[in-house]
Amino acid sequence: MYSVELKNVDKTYDKEELVVKDVNVTIEPGEFFVLVGPSGCGKSTVLRMIAGLEEISSGFILIDGQIANHLSPSKRELSMVFQNYALYPHMTVEDNITFALDVLKINKKEKRKKCMEAAEMLGLTEYLKRKPRHLSGGQRQRVALARAIITNSPICLMDEPLSNLDAKLRAHMRGELKELQRRLGITLIYVTHDQVEAMTMGDRIMVLKDGVIQQVGKPIDVYNTPANPFVAKFIGSPPMNLTNGIFDNNQQVILINQMKIPIDPLILPNTDAKKVIVGIRPEHIQFCQEQIHGELTFHTVIDHVEMLGTETLLKFKWNDSDWYAKWYGQWNIQVGQSIHFQLDKNSLCVYDAATEQLIAGPQNIQHHHLSEGIV
Repeated sequence: MYSVELKNVDKTYDKEELVVKDVNVTIEPGEFFVLVGPSGCGKSTVLRMIAGLEEISSGFILIDGQIANHLSPSKRELSMVFQNYALYPHMTVEDNITFALDVLKINKKEKRKKCMEAAEMLGLTEYLKRKPRHLSGGQRQRVALARAIITNSPICLMDEPLSNLDAKLRAHMRGELKELQRRLGITLIYVTHDQVEAMTMGDRIMVLKDGVIQQVGKPIDVYNTPANPFVAKFIGSPPMNLTNGIFDNNQQVILINQMKIPIDPLILPNTDAKKVIVGIRPEHIQFCQEQIHGELTFHTVIDHVEMLGTETLLKFKWNDSDWYAKWYGQWNIQVGQSIHFQLDKNSLCVYDAATEQLIAGPQNIQHHHLSEGIV
C-alpha cells in the first residue's frame, strides 16, 4: 500500500488560466479516496497528473514518499481504469486481462495463474475466450478491473468507470468495487461527478470546483457540515436548503422574514457584513400543526410532491428560495396544500455571505457506533 501526496500542485495549459489551483492533499495507504465535482472542475486532470499522463505546471507529487514529478507512468507502480474501459476489440477477455503482464514479461504459467485468480474474483471465468463485443457493459467493466488488479499495483486510479452502466448495475458495482478494494488492500483514487457514488464509496472525499479544493473529509462530515454553500448544494439529494438572513447584533438573532433564530454571540464575532446564508438539510424540516410564536415555524404552499415509497419529498418556496422537506413514510399531502413547517434549530448551518465560509455548524450531530446498544 502506497500513499499519494500532492503539494501545491498547479496545472495550466498554454500559460492560460489555472485549471487546477494549489492542490494540497495526502491520500493515505489503503484508502478509498474519491474526487468529486461537476464536469470541468479539474478532477480528471488531477487523476491524470498522478498517473503521469499530464505534466504538472508547479508543485510536487509524491508516491510512497518519493517525488514522482518526472517519473513515466510505467515507473509509478499504478494501474488505471478509464471511463470507456479501453479494451482491445480483437483480443479475447483473457488476452485483454493479461496484456499488462506481457509488458512485464511474466512467464506463461504464472500469467495464466494470475488471470484465473482475477477472473474468479470478478466472476469472469466463463467469459475468458469471448471478445469484448460479446460482453455486456457490466462484464466489460469487470474485464477492465481485472486488467487493473492483475499487476498487483499498490495504487489504482479510476476515472468514472461506472458512468456507462445502467442505474441498477451501477448500484451493484459500487458495492463490488468497495469490497474488492478492501480485499486487495490497495490505495484507490476514484473520480466521479456523482455525489451518491462519492458518499457511498469513499473513505474520504475531496470536493472540487473550478480546479480549487472546496472541502476534504469523511463523507458524513462533508454532508453534515459542508464548508461552503457550493458543497452544501452539491452534496446531498435533494440538496441543502439555503436562504439569506441578517445577523442582528443587538438581539443576538438571525432574522429571516419574520423569523428570529437565536444564535450564540461567540459564534459571530466582528461580523462586518451582517448578511449571512442559513442552510438546513431537508430531513431536518419537520411537520408542525400550527405556527408557534417564538419557535422556528412558518407556513407555505406545497408546489410539488414526490412519493418515494419509504419517504415523501415536498417542494415549496420560502423567502424567495426553492426549498425541500424530506419526511420518512408516506404522507397524504397534495399540491397547493398549505403546510406549517418547523426548523430544527440544532441542525442549521450558517455561512458568512461575503466569504461564503462556514461560521456555525449543526449542534446536535452525534456519531453512534454500531457497538452501542448491542448486547
